[in-house]
Amino acid sequence: MSIRLFRFLFIFAASLVGASSIAADRPVMQLASLEWSPYVGSHLPDEGLTAVIVKAAALQAGMDTHISYTPWSRAVQLGLNDPSYAGYFPAFYLKEREKTCYFSAPLGNSIIGLAALKERHFDWKNYTDLKGLTIGVVQDYANGEEFDAQVKKEQLKLDVAPSDISNLRKLMAGRVDLVIISKDVLRQLLITEPSLKSSQESIIFHPREVINFSLHICFQRNERGLKYQQLINPYLEKLNLRKIENLYFQQMQNAQP
Repeated sequence: MSIRLFRFLFIFAASLVGASSIAADRPVMQLASLEWSPYVGSHLPDEGLTAVIVKAAALQAGMDTHISYTPWSRAVQLGLNDPSYAGYFPAFYLKEREKTCYFSAPLGNSIIGLAALKERHFDWKNYTDLKGLTIGVVQDYANGEEFDAQVKKEQLKLDVAPSDISNLRKLMAGRVDLVIISKDVLRQLLITEPSLKSSQESIIFHPREVINFSLHICFQRNERGLKYQQLINPYLEKLNLRKIENLYFQQMQNAQP
């Protein structure tokens, strides 16, 4: 699977660049990151969906990409302060972060929403529609200002779990009514997690978004970081992010036994 995906990545990227950009000795852009499936991870095919996008754009800009994996707080520290790094990713766009880094063009989105059992015919338009329902959340995850404000006001009934997998198992067992989760994380888990494979047709992701975070590289806020931003942004803007995403998940599905 990894080889097939890399072949797609190389052909897709090389089709948009000249021969001089795909020479053997390319400079390396080093980035810090965390293990966050399906976006980025050392154990994922081609290091994850968002890593595929970064590597494709970097290749078009004449660079290879090396990703170092650490806990998130450490990745941020390295990406912003260590001169051997260009930056860190995938970072949500937050206005206050503009003071500390240069944002790349979007690498895609992390859409946060509510998952439910299909048989319940769940629908919602505002937060009052969620009163009386138990929502599975992951410990210490931020789910957008509006949702988190409702939590602080004790307007929502929560059930806290250590992971998205645990929440989805509770959903299937009827121990929670809803789960708040990333759309891409749900899609990946329903494909790859053995305990959830039988649930692929049973769990739906509601089209009303809780929040939609755009994902970016956060380059160091210095002359070198600005140069990286200016090098890679034109190529990120050319990539068909939806096409790459669909192909990534399609190959993930095809690789399952």
